[in-house]
Amino acid sequence: MRGRSPGDHASSVEVAIASGQAAKSTLVASWRRSSALHNLDPTEHKPPRRVSDTELKEARQRIEPLIQVAQQSLDRLYLAVGGVGCCVLLADRNGVPVERRGAPADDETFHSWGLWTGAVWSEDSEGTNGIGTCLVEQRALTIHRDQHFFARNTLLSCTTAPIYDHEGNLVAALDVSSCRADLTEGFINLISTAVVDAARRIETENFRRAFPGARILLAPVADRHLGALIAIDADDLVVGATHSARLAFGISPERLRKPLLAADILEAGTSAKEGLVAAESTAIRRALARTNGNVSAAAAALGISRSTLHRKLSDIEIRRPH
Repeated sequence: MRGRSPGDHASSVEVAIASGQAAKSTLVASWRRSSALHNLDPTEHKPPRRVSDTELKEARQRIEPLIQVAQQSLDRLYLAVGGVGCCVLLADRNGVPVERRGAPADDETFHSWGLWTGAVWSEDSEGTNGIGTCLVEQRALTIHRDQHFFARNTLLSCTTAPIYDHEGNLVAALDVSSCRADLTEGFINLISTAVVDAARRIETENFRRAFPGARILLAPVADRHLGALIAIDADDLVVGATHSARLAFGISPERLRKPLLAADILEAGTSAKEGLVAAESTAIRRALARTNGNVSAAAAALGISRSTLHRKLSDIEIRRPH
């Protein structure tokens, strides 16, 4: 299926920018950045530029721990979307895919589109696109077909979510892209949910590995799917927090440099003590569920002793699975 001509697409972009819609539309604001800030031409037909093999190797090395953590989530995501003509890309903060999943039968097509490791999908290079615009706006989004800035990309549909490291810094973007013409809105929504869930799993696993000796608690916030996690040491002091937790509780790097009691930040509509108990209860239930009720294994996963876990089970009055 052919898209609109490059001239028609460029005219639509230029009219939208000139109309002043950028103040109301995040898409048009991105088009405006692409044109006015990055001096890009929507009719440009050159394929995405690629970094050298050496530069790609260096990019991978910078986030190697995250890449290792992401492997299982990338595999699971590809199993969910690969059969319908999609590929999975993990890009660094500069918009360069460093890891990829795709069907060999589609490799030639995706390589020609630049949906490959080493291609540069930053917004200043490719204009409005899933990876680049996600990294600029720091939110999950879909850039579907003619929402792209370049006319040559208007057969693509790209759904992307940001990934933050254990210190709350934006470090990567997870993307599912397709050039199928028959993607429905409903299926795109399913892809979006899968991408966001996979990005949160990667963040969670990376966070757990960054604080191996700490208890990891799911903070009681309104949307638990945000992955608001905090790491707590043996004295109930906060030693780490995910990006979502930092936003929810106003945890700045400066606050973390000083002793910060978990009970002082876990308020979320309850008393501080109740907030801590609720978060601990959730963490313990999850640990016991993962270990089929094995208290010793659950205690090891939580970074506490078996006797401490027994005490906490008694304190918060929850019953372990049988």
